[in-house]
Amino acid sequence: MTRLSVNINKIATLRNARGGNNPDVIQVALDCERFGAEGITVHPRPDERHIRYADVRALKEVVKTEFNIEGNPMEASFIELVMEVRPDQVTLVPDALGQITSNHGWDTIQHQGLLQALIAQFKEVGIRTSIFVDPVMEMVEAAATTGTDRIELYTEPYAEQFFKNPTQAVSAYRKAAFRASQLGLGVNAGHDLSLENLAFFKANVAPLDEVSIGHALICDALYYGLENTIQMYKRALK
Repeated sequence: MTRLSVNINKIATLRNARGGNNPDVIQVALDCERFGAEGITVHPRPDERHIRYADVRALKEVVKTEFNIEGNPMEASFIELVMEVRPDQVTLVPDALGQITSNHGWDTIQHQGLLQALIAQFKEVGIRTSIFVDPVMEMVEAAATTGTDRIELYTEPYAEQFFKNPTQAVSAYRKAAFRASQLGLGVNAGHDLSLENLAFFKANVAPLDEVSIGHALICDALYYGLENTIQMYKRALK
């Protein structure tokens, strides 16, 4: 079974646009769980332009499914937050400071030592680790020697190519997931997965432990409603 983790950053962006607490990020997370999501993902950034560090602490107290925190471990404040909150999973993303959204995976060869040290620190306190990687065989193979539990395949290139040639778009991901499995790694995926491209990705990429979806899911919820949208995404993962 592939688990659906809902990234609620966009809910926090909407709240922050007007101040106050509408929409209520905590309540939305609880509703996502109630509507069938198997996890909640957040990606706090130092400027707190969407999810705030206080949100992360509050969510830890109430989330009953899997709690996944994504972020850039080059930021000391991020490491401190993760070590304090101790989520079920931490996903390490190589964002630059001030970056609008994630746009590439780790160079797991160049940053091998850094990743080994970070992952050992998180695993020592019982946090499952995942690292963001592109579907490049060398990067997947080097990821296996960092000590990580999982990789998260960065899927924006797949989404961009999907409508032109879906078979070609998914090819590298299918190979990367298979190789990761051979090396004993779990496989997550995320970034620009949507109702249009998710079912095809699921049908062609195995194993696939978890997908983390935020932007497209929240956009769809504006039309279909949050509960219905979550169920639509879950059906695409069957």
